[in-house]
Amino acid sequence: MKRREFVTLLSSAAAWPLAARAQQQGRIPHIGIIDDAPMWNAFRQGLRDLGYLEGQNIAFEYRRADDAPEQLAEAATDLARRPVDVIATYGTPPSIAAKAATTTIPIVMIGVGDVVRTGLVQSLAHPGGNITGNTILGPEVQPKRLQLFKAAVPALSRVAFLSNPDNASTRLSFEEMRAAAPTLGMTLIAVSVHRADEFDGALTAMMREHPDGLIVSGDPLHLLHLGRIINFLANNRLPGLFQQRENVLAGGLMSYGASLPDLFRRGAGYVHKILQGTKPADLPVEQPTKFDFVINLTTAKALGLTIPDKLLALADEVIE
Repeated sequence: MKRREFVTLLSSAAAWPLAARAQQQGRIPHIGIIDDAPMWNAFRQGLRDLGYLEGQNIAFEYRRADDAPEQLAEAATDLARRPVDVIATYGTPPSIAAKAATTTIPIVMIGVGDVVRTGLVQSLAHPGGNITGNTILGPEVQPKRLQLFKAAVPALSRVAFLSNPDNASTRLSFEEMRAAAPTLGMTLIAVSVHRADEFDGALTAMMREHPDGLIVSGDPLHLLHLGRIINFLANNRLPGLFQQRENVLAGGLMSYGASLPDLFRRGAGYVHKILQGTKPADLPVEQPTKFDFVINLTTAKALGLTIPDKLLALADEVIE
């Protein structure tokens, strides 16, 4: 065989879709998922819409980590050792753990914060390496959240921000909000929770700072324990601002942020392209195109709040 023909043959093999290669080898593609939860249903539905049927032409490998740093590293390493064909992650810590676990298995990250400043990718347009996906951040998202919260609760002065110190993206979000807060006559108070057993102590200590409201990040650990947070807010008659619509359906006062179901569905599209042979480095990281602003009037009434009509008119959805 001539050298040119040999190189061409190698190039064709490299471009041959992962799904086709896997099935040719007698197995179907396996997708690794860390910390499965209801929010992943949109991802699985997105794959079904693209023609993937679990057990027929795709399979899932689940690993539990509860967003704990050491368990995330173990879960990601286990998936890489398996190995799976693609690792899908939600949030910054799982994405960082997956990136540390493998430089060869494609990684699709979903709903991550600042992907460049956290070192996950080189740039949005040219992610480089084996990782791509989408981010929850668009222009001026954090200041906009503060503005909406202030419009709903004009008396807001001292606002607590619940973040995970192990999550680089939530640390950056806090800094952006803290810089914007003085322009609205507000002071931001940091509340850190990076393990499940820290919630009660951290939230109790927060109340000693006399906050007028609480902003909850989109950290995966916090979402896993959302019920505890919402119950605490209700018991202490404290308004809360969240990132996802689902948090407001669960009883939070209001939310503003990228549509999580939309991001998960788009994440499924990335997996499809990778299984068809596209390299992650050639898939630009997407910013959100759909933002949801949701208000729960039932929660507002329970807190004794009257939401201005002008703000209600801006909402994508009002829950009564």
